[in-house]
Amino acid sequence: MGRDLVLLWFLFFIFFLWPAVATSSSMLPIAKPNCLDKCGNISVPYPFGLGDQKCFREQNFSLTCNHSYSPPKLFIWESVEILDISILEGLLRVFTYVIGDCYDKSGQQTYESFNDMFFDSTTLTTTFSFSDTENRFTALGCDTIALITDFSGPSFGSGCSMTCNNISDVINGSCLGIGCCQTSIPKGYGVYDLHLSSFQNHTKVYDYNPCNYAFIVDKNWYNFSVSHLLNYTVHEDDDGYSRVPAVFDWAVDKKSCADALKDPNTYACGKNSICNTSKNGVGYSCNCLQGYHGNPYLPEGCQDINECEEPSGPCNGTCTNLLGSYKCSCPPGYFGDGKKNGSGCIPPQKQFPVIAVTVGTGLGSLFLLIGILLVLLALQKRKEYKLKQKFFKQNGGFLLKQHLSSQQGSVEATKIFAVEELKRATNNYHMNQILGQGAYGTVYKGILPDHRIVAIKKSKLVDESQIEQFINEMVILSRINHRNVVKLLGCCLEAEVPILVYEFITNKTLFHHIHGEGCNSPISWDNRLRIAAETAEALAYLHSVASPPIIHRDIKSANILLDDNYTARVSDFGASRLVPLDQTQFTLVQGTLGYLDPEYLQSSQLIEKSDVYSFGVVLAELLTGKKALYSDGPSKETSLAMHFVTSTREGRIWDILDDRILIEGCKEQLHEVLLLAERCLRVKGEERPTMKEVAMELEGLNKYQRHHWVAQNREEVECLLGEPSNFLSHNTIKYHIV
Repeated sequence: MGRDLVLLWFLFFIFFLWPAVATSSSMLPIAKPNCLDKCGNISVPYPFGLGDQKCFREQNFSLTCNHSYSPPKLFIWESVEILDISILEGLLRVFTYVIGDCYDKSGQQTYESFNDMFFDSTTLTTTFSFSDTENRFTALGCDTIALITDFSGPSFGSGCSMTCNNISDVINGSCLGIGCCQTSIPKGYGVYDLHLSSFQNHTKVYDYNPCNYAFIVDKNWYNFSVSHLLNYTVHEDDDGYSRVPAVFDWAVDKKSCADALKDPNTYACGKNSICNTSKNGVGYSCNCLQGYHGNPYLPEGCQDINECEEPSGPCNGTCTNLLGSYKCSCPPGYFGDGKKNGSGCIPPQKQFPVIAVTVGTGLGSLFLLIGILLVLLALQKRKEYKLKQKFFKQNGGFLLKQHLSSQQGSVEATKIFAVEELKRATNNYHMNQILGQGAYGTVYKGILPDHRIVAIKKSKLVDESQIEQFINEMVILSRINHRNVVKLLGCCLEAEVPILVYEFITNKTLFHHIHGEGCNSPISWDNRLRIAAETAEALAYLHSVASPPIIHRDIKSANILLDDNYTARVSDFGASRLVPLDQTQFTLVQGTLGYLDPEYLQSSQLIEKSDVYSFGVVLAELLTGKKALYSDGPSKETSLAMHFVTSTREGRIWDILDDRILIEGCKEQLHEVLLLAERCLRVKGEERPTMKEVAMELEGLNKYQRHHWVAQNREEVECLLGEPSNFLSHNTIKYHIV
């Protein structure tokens, strides 16, 4: 009967009391009555507000919700985009602009950016300033002078001066003055000048750093990458200017708390709240008293927290809620404070010798049994630990540590997953989770405990060659950080076979979208051109930025993955090699028929131009819609590369182009891509362009494709393709925040 009552009470709590507890805090208002409290995904708490003047405290806190975006975007001072508002911490996260200036190989300036948005600090009360604790002034460049000064006068100045002897001196994640520099900013300033200049106009470092950049940024957001020196483009606005998040401190008034309390009509803090000096030293902010929660800027915003209704509860005994606090008490006859984190409720002590002996004997037997189980468990754990250590050594774990250590990294840079974690993620490697199978193993779809979807590559049974292959892929992927290369999340070395964990790319392969059965949406020419440009940029990064250079050796449409936005992600580094500058010879030829460089097949000499040839075959696939080896009649297989080159030289290439791109594509643009593909497919490697040249040419064509509506005649088209924009006139950015 007692158990039934307990069960009924439990069900009553779950269905009737728990929803009230769970929703009580979420029901508290954050905005004034009849005022909007949300713009898109961002909450808008008072003293900020949208629309009517009654919805915000003063003009400084008036916000605009622009519904022309999806989802809508929130702005302050009409043009500054808000990312987040915190009333508890007095912080405001917004987008600020990146300035930059670029040079060509001869040292002539080709680009400079600036911000032409200004805010009138004479008409509004300045209670906003850049947070000195949350932001850092950041500069990027290897031939750079970057300065930050006070806009109103020479009251402060700071900056960075950097030069680099070699790209290998620059370290990912390090902002200590080689390629990347960060410095603090003073407290209480809302207006700055940022200036950029160069020692030698980047003539010495042009190949890996043609530009300087400077910006103020949230210190917890920015993570430096060597690739940023080549081109740093992020969060572009509608005009193509790059932006980064920055943090502002804000207060409701310039008064001190003592002065603010003198005038109840203008005092900003509501009932059950307390006044504090703001973080930036200007004005004050409000917080709820202990035991209360809500918006302290609303008159009745801070409400009592009913600790007794919380699911875990603070008491062992009876809980009584008080305003701003609570009280615990014990049943009659018990003693103690009744609190869970205190002494609790202790029952009265009575002398029952027989019961005590019985209970003592039972507890002794129980402890003995528990001790035996713990010993057995420890022995089992020790056995499992030794087995894991054996597999770790067998799978090349120590060799992997040695490789990463020699590259100034460590195995801790990538997450080491437990065997059980990956078994749960793949439903014990169930067949329904298989994404694909290749020469080096099987790839499964998995879901991690944090709900991330990943691709888990389980290698075949290990032998010496498999171990070297696995270690090679780990070393290569641990060094790569590029938006168009599939990211390695971690590995598992404790299983019988080595396992890699990658990010999951959702939209299958480029091969599937060009040749796959059941693919009902043929890929458009716009997307084909952009995918080609992104793939070329990734390969140029591997060839030019990585040190030593990385040659993929198996570029094909099946190794180019696409996400939901059809963004290209180069994958499958099973045949890749880190190539020292003085050694390019390999005795074992690897790759896929139809994509292999004929010069490499003949000489077994691997060079970067071998990847260029394979990429040329991918370009031919995009242009013709045909496979690298396709059937051209019964029992007759044709090489697309040979057929493409022959047709190009005989002037018949328009006959084999995909009908869709003939309809969609600009003929002049198609002709440029055709010529580029033919150059990539030349038999002699020395006659092929580099991947960097291919990437630059495709990016130019891709930009023209996106903006072709601007051109009115052939001369303007040639201008867009051949001449850089030069419409900006100086390189100073000013942030005016009020």
